[in-house]
Amino acid sequence: MENHHCAEGNFENSGFNYTLSMIRGKYKIVILYWLNENQPSMRFNELKRSIKEISFKTLSNTLKEMERDKLIFRKEYPQIPPKVEYGLLERGKTLVPILDMLCQWGNIHKDDELD
Repeated sequence: MENHHCAEGNFENSGFNYTLSMIRGKYKIVILYWLNENQPSMRFNELKRSIKEISFKTLSNTLKEMERDKLIFRKEYPQIPPKVEYGLLERGKTLVPILDMLCQWGNIHKDDELD
């Protein structure tokens, strides 16, 4: 692999490792996908329905991490019942081309025969 953007010999401080830290976890990429597909925002329960296998607690914790990392926003409306929406911040939107490249790679290789 060509090393154009990563610090040679210092993986821990590389941009590659930093990017992985932002999307590391079972559901972060999936959440980014759904928020991108449903811009400008989605409600918590819409995300939960879209990601069927995720628990409420895991979704809540993952959203908090992504909000802390400034990838997504959380907007709470003062009403009963409570209404909370999530969407991509500009920083999160810059990850969309990476998601698109993952999709392209998968479309090209999903039917490859593995020996």
